[in-house]
Amino acid sequence: MNPKVDAYVSKAETWKEEIAQLRSIVLECLLTEEFKWGNPCYTHEDTNIVLIHVFKEYAALLFFKGALLKDSKGLLVQQTENTQAARQLRFTSVDEISKKKTAIKAYIKDAIAVEKAGLKVEFKKTTEFNMPEEFQIKLDSMPALKKAFEALTPGRQRAYLLHFSAAKQSKTRESRVEKAIPQILDGKGLNDE
Repeated sequence: MNPKVDAYVSKAETWKEEIAQLRSIVLECLLTEEFKWGNPCYTHEDTNIVLIHVFKEYAALLFFKGALLKDSKGLLVQQTENTQAARQLRFTSVDEISKKKTAIKAYIKDAIAVEKAGLKVEFKKTTEFNMPEEFQIKLDSMPALKKAFEALTPGRQRAYLLHFSAAKQSKTRESRVEKAIPQILDGKGLNDE
């Protein structure tokens, strides 16, 4: 048991009992407990398998390669439409966790088997994401911007495309593109400082 996770659980203001119960179940599966990204994270041979995290409405187990798991019970949830690999098991009570303990362990064992088999999630290529017209116009009119955008990592490119596309109105997309131009030219991602 990791002392950082002990502190996390003791300080939890919501879902404390659910976190503790999920932790207990995951530890029964002989994973190594770590603390990453501000959350309890469980690994197998230094590879991330599952993470406990909480939201306003629920506590969850996040499987890093959840898209590859057998979901025979139909319990896995894709967090957003743009989430490609990760999947969640969501819980709203200790009782629910208790009732699903056997299923939870089965999902964890499946996740470990996926990792041991070396399976990889096939990610969509950046070119498969929607290119907002407002951004395409800027890329076509500014060769330096196009060159800088193409030099970004695929993940940074996707983050920008998703950010621009999320705006419903053209005016908002244009504004987002304008604000992002200096960062793109500096070779920075959307959330880089």
